[in-house]
Amino acid sequence: MSDRQKLSKEAYDRLKAEHDDLTTRGRIEIAKKIETARELGDLSENGDYHAAKEEQGKMEGRIIHLASLIEDVVIVDDDGSLDEVREGCVVSIRYDGDDEVEQYLIGSIEERREGVTVMSPGSPMGKALLGAKPGETVQYEAPGGLLAVTVVELAN
Repeated sequence: MSDRQKLSKEAYDRLKAEHDDLTTRGRIEIAKKIETARELGDLSENGDYHAAKEEQGKMEGRIIHLASLIEDVVIVDDDGSLDEVREGCVVSIRYDGDDEVEQYLIGSIEERREGVTVMSPGSPMGKALLGAKPGETVQYEAPGGLLAVTVVELAN
């Protein structure tokens, strides 16, 4: 169960809508592009045809990825209360010895939001931060040695 993708309801709904769109409208549009390119003649030297086929391959890859995500997902409940770092929250941290505050969204890249860097909960800092409360300092092993960060603030 711990290996299953965790997503907010909002991210799940967005990904499901994208999947539905790609499997309907997206496939129809790409089929039309391929058919139009075929009508131009010799496929071996037809750049439009090859570009459309490449676009189709990328789209099908995204469809497969989305299908696997939405099929095996755990929707993280957001009950509004946020007293410790958990997946799906935005955490503001300060590195020891630094006054600058940085913000990270703890979770999947699929949860990304404008202006906030996504941090995997499986990364060294992500693991150390999970469960930490505002005001607490946690340490984690980085390539350059042991680092400490203080949780400044949490947001949904």
